[in-house]
Amino acid sequence: MPTAYLGLGSNLGNRRHNLDRAVDALGEKGKVKVKRLSSLYEAEPVGFVNQPLFLNAVCEVSTHLTPRQLLGFIKQTEKKIGRLPGPRNSPRVIDIDILFYEGEVVESSSLTIPHPRLTERAFVLIPLAEIAPDMRHV
Repeated sequence: MPTAYLGLGSNLGNRRHNLDRAVDALGEKGKVKVKRLSSLYEAEPVGFVNQPLFLNAVCEVSTHLTPRQLLGFIKQTEKKIGRLPGPRNSPRVIDIDILFYEGEVVESSSLTIPHPRLTERAFVLIPLAEIAPDMRHV
């Protein structure tokens, strides 16, 4: 099964609980198997900065889903946990991003892999380096 890396973040409600729920929900239906999970990292928000701090993590998963199917499953998972539609970079109960997917490059209006801003975000790079120290982004 292909390996993917997902970035997780929460800055509303019980952030730790929201991240735990996200990890559990990802593995519930057997579509995704969480293989490794980083430590949790607190970070300043990006973009709209007048909001609570985020709690972030990165997980390594294996999945039989294609990148687009994985995105759909992630969006369902976010909704299940309580994410509501809102402007980009606004406060949220949960945010799950596909960082990498088995070395694939995807560029469409709805999905870009590798994540286009991951190299600008220590809250992604540090937990990613923790669980995948040999990962290289080219």
